[in-house]
Amino acid sequence: MSQQPTTADAGGDACSVVEAIEQVGSPWRLVILHDLQEGEKRFNELKRSTDANSRTLSRVLDDLQETGFVERRLEEDAPVASYYSLTAKGRSLCPVFDEIESWADDWLAEDTVEASTSD
Repeated sequence: MSQQPTTADAGGDACSVVEAIEQVGSPWRLVILHDLQEGEKRFNELKRSTDANSRTLSRVLDDLQETGFVERRLEEDAPVASYYSLTAKGRSLCPVFDEIESWADDWLAEDTVEASTSD
């Protein structure tokens, strides 16, 4: 049975890439980080905009806080609300998302896929 490669298995320059992907690479983490680029959002706003269920969203936000990508602000006035925003570390991913979107526009567009498969 094959095992998933770990950071220790990656050699040289790839090691830092693998480590970064391990921190931000889950689909839910990416969706939430991308969504928070628009600015601070309440828990329920994130829930609606990402279509995540409450349990998943809560778990992923906790993970992102632990790894320093997201910070939580508690508004204690009635009604009590939790607000989430990107930290400096999280905001530093914005240009990465821009590059991925640019790459996707170039390579994942329907016409590009058809053109590359006809070669």
